[in-house]
Amino acid sequence: MNLTLKDRALGAYLGFACGDALGATVEFMTPEQIRAEYGLHRDITGGGWLKLRPGQITDDTEMSIALAQAMIDCGGWDLTRVADSFAAWLRSQPVDIGNTCRRGIRRYIKTGALAGPVNEAEAGNGACMRNLPVAIATLGNAPAFERQTLEQCHLTHHHPLSDAAALCLGRMLQALVAGEGIEPCRQQAIALIKAHPEFQFDPYPGLAGGYIVETVQTVLYHFFHTDSFEACLTETVNRGEDADTTGALAGMLAGAHYGIDAIPRRWLDRLEPAVSRTIERQTEALLKLRHSGI
Repeated sequence: MNLTLKDRALGAYLGFACGDALGATVEFMTPEQIRAEYGLHRDITGGGWLKLRPGQITDDTEMSIALAQAMIDCGGWDLTRVADSFAAWLRSQPVDIGNTCRRGIRRYIKTGALAGPVNEAEAGNGACMRNLPVAIATLGNAPAFERQTLEQCHLTHHHPLSDAAALCLGRMLQALVAGEGIEPCRQQAIALIKAHPEFQFDPYPGLAGGYIVETVQTVLYHFFHTDSFEACLTETVNRGEDADTTGALAGMLAGAHYGIDAIPRRWLDRLEPAVSRTIERQTEALLKLRHSGI
């Protein structure tokens, strides 16, 4: 596949949004409930517990857009600008927001704190899910990637498993966007499991909840055990539970690996046009930030 850097970066970001929109329909359902209602859930139809419009995104993509826009607006990295962007998003009354994200953003609004202490209750997936813009903007700059990832994570989630997952998936994304293929991703997964054995995903443990370990296990298992964008995303979201986030992260990796043209047109056409335009614009701008020395 002769894919350009932009093909892979845009594939990652639009794949993320497609996974969010596809998975949100079956969020909090069990695989058995999904089979009973949909057979195989493979179309972006909206609905679900949030009663979404077809193609509507949730907090996963909205927080990524908010983070990306803060970076673009300041031409680099300013954690306060990121926190302000999240605060403005929270005030906009989003359709959905996780409790840990809400608490962290409210803490910032009330106290100005840009991080909380290490907290055993913050091992959710809310920080990992929104780190795509950081990974793209710091491609080729490992120290900046690690610093910015951890800073944005700690706005709401300060837990070693959350940190490890965000760094691992971000490095995998960077390798894929750079065209390095799947082998560096396998090495990242091996290193993650060596440091934190609870992330072992093969054989698949079968849980796909918002706990960061379950999220990463689900995403990595289906990314490594499928051979197309559509198969990766479909098999992931049909696990149910936190399907908008597992779908988004699986779509991110698969989109970067297979490229923008591998995303089914029926999914891209279902995304709300304003969201697609924003993602296309932000992808261009984030790629330009690679040269800013942030």
